[in-house]
Order: sequence, then structure tokens, then C-alpha cells
Amino acid sequence: MKYNFDNVIDRKNTYSTQWDYIADRFGRNDILPFSISDTDFPVPESVQTAIKKRIEHPIYGYSRWNHDDYKNSITCWYEKRDQATIDPEWIVYSPSVIFSVATFIRLLSNENEAVATFTPMYDAFYKVIEQNNRMLIPIRLGSAQSGYKIDWDSFEAVISQKQTKIFLLTNPHNPTGKVFTKEELERITQICDKYKVFVISDDIHKDIVYPGSKYIPITNITQKNVVICSSGSKTFNTPGLIGSYTFIPDEELKNAFLVELKDKNALSSVSILGMYAQMAAYSEEGVEYVDQLVPYLHENFMIIDKFLKEKFPMISFKIPQATYLAWMDVSKLNISMDELQDKLINKGKVGIMPGTTYGDSNYLRMNIACPKIKLEEGLKRMELGIRS
Repeated sequence: MKYNFDNVIDRKNTYSTQWDYIADRFGRNDILPFSISDTDFPVPESVQTAIKKRIEHPIYGYSRWNHDDYKNSITCWYEKRDQATIDPEWIVYSPSVIFSVATFIRLLSNENEAVATFTPMYDAFYKVIEQNNRMLIPIRLGSAQSGYKIDWDSFEAVISQKQTKIFLLTNPHNPTGKVFTKEELERITQICDKYKVFVISDDIHKDIVYPGSKYIPITNITQKNVVICSSGSKTFNTPGLIGSYTFIPDEELKNAFLVELKDKNALSSVSILGMYAQMAAYSEEGVEYVDQLVPYLHENFMIIDKFLKEKFPMISFKIPQATYLAWMDVSKLNISMDELQDKLINKGKVGIMPGTTYGDSNYLRMNIACPKIKLEEGLKRMELGIRS
């Protein structure tokens, strides 16, 4: 195995959000964090090599993303990993997935109109919808035991409302880890097309998918009234380098997005290191990295599954289809989320995100993208806190 994900790398004193600013989320700095969704793993060697080589050139002037090296690295990755054909003309750079989502919300709806999304959901979606003065309409997914089943009657009832202009999808879904099937994506797009609702799909976790499930980009289903927003940053642990991309099949919408990016926000120049990292990640060595990372993360999930079955059988947990986020139903502990967080933080000295952040106070969300020794220590602390 080329990559040793068991290796512990000290991230403290690097201005790390997860490690150096723990108190922002949990109120104290002396705890072990499993919070923000980056990983405790080094980037692939190809990424490190590309960045080092670029740094040797001492000029960091304005730079272009709109070239074949950047776009072909993305199209080739999707073709090899997902058997998906992406037209390079669809590809536009963006500083972040959430920047793209916010921009599309403004372009495709008016203030006080509605954006529908599955809940629970990634917490940044709440802010990006509400702070852009749009109404949020939640559509509740089923339980883990039901495979996070979609209630199609509820879905259509929400989509058919006159004020609903956008459906915001995450595929794979954060925080549940659900991967939407071809049949589900077909039905989503059919219903949205019926009521002229545009689909924005955030696919940033697309490469962390476990055996038995298959990621399908929504552009495989239709190119009408859909966009995909994604990045290699979650998989390859490069969010601090800044950079994402979006697929915009509609030429008129692509031009409008470019006006927002370049003219209204003066973001015509790419983050140099982010661009080099993206191209190097979507390479043959990136394939090797992902092919070793995914089984390692799955083993971490099996550790959690075994731990909960043995120590806390009342905590309902199912290994997800994708992502590195454990979504645990703690409702049968019969204590409030505030009390549980107090136990975890102040007794167990462990930081695990409350499900309240994502719209469900019955859950905890734990980032397990870390060496096994950290995960095992975190679970010990979790047990100590809960039993205190």
C-alpha cells in the first residue's frame, strides 16, 4: 500500500479550523475534534509534487483556468471513474461550491421565492438560502433503515408549489451519506421538469462511495435545467487551496454565471495552487489514492459499527453508502442534545457535531476521515462522556 493512512500528522499550529479553533464550535480547546469535513490525511504525492514545482517559480501573477489542461483533467476523471461524458464547454471554475450554489440561487430565482431541499442537510445550505432572501422548503428523507427513502408524494407537493423555483440536491447526500440511484435521479428530474423547477446538484463527495453503490452525475440523466457543483477538495483534502468547478450545460446560464464570476465579483483569475492541485488530484496517481482511501474509510465505519453494537446498541447507526460522515441516531439515549453535548465535551473531551446543526436534534455527525488510532481514542472518549 503506497499510502499509510494510519500515520498521524500533527495539524496543530497550522491555523487549522478543526484543530486550532476547536473552541469556536465546542467552547474549549482541550478536546479531540471530529467536526468540520476535511480529513487528517496528507494529499496525494502528485498534488504535493505539483504544488512544490509551481512554488519554485517565484511569480504568482493573475492566471487562467480556461484551458485544456484544467478542463481535460476533469472530463477524463469523470469518464474513467464514473463512465460519464462531460462536455468540456460546460466547465467553469469557481472559488467554492457554495459560491456557485449561491450564485445560481440568485440567477435562477427572485427574492422571497423558494428553494426546496432534502433534510437533514448540510448546514451551509440553510445560510446560503436564507441570507439570499429565499424561502427554504424542507423535504424530509426517510430513516437510515428505509435507505433514506424519498416520499414522492411529499416531494411532488413541494416542487409543485408556485413559489418553488429551485431544488437543491446533494449527491452523495450530506449528512446521511445516501447515494441517489439512477431511478431516483430520473424521477427527481421528471418531477422538476414537469413544474419547471431547476436542479442544482452539489456533488462534492462524489468520489467517496462504498461498494454496492454507484455515483451517477445528474447530467447523465438530463442536461436540461440542471447544473453540477463539485470539487476534488473533500476527497483529496485540499479545501484550503481554494477552487471548485461547475458543469453548466445551458450556454445562456453559463454566460450569466461568468458575468457574476468575472464582472460582478472580479474573480476571473484562478487560485494558482488550487488549480494545480485540482489537475494533479484528477490524475492516475489520484486514482491510486482514492482506491486506497475508500477501503480505509470503510474500515473506520466498521469500527464505529462494532463499537456501537457492543457499547451502545440503543444508538441506531447504519454504515453509509458514501462520504466520511457517521450519522448516528442518539434519540434512544433519552437525553437532550444540550445535555449530551455537555457530557461529550466536558466529560469525554471529544467534539462531535450535534445533529441540530443539520436540522435533526436526534443525531450526531462524526467525521471519521482520520487515522484509526484517533478514531478509537474518540470512541473511548465518547463512551466516557455518555456514561458520565
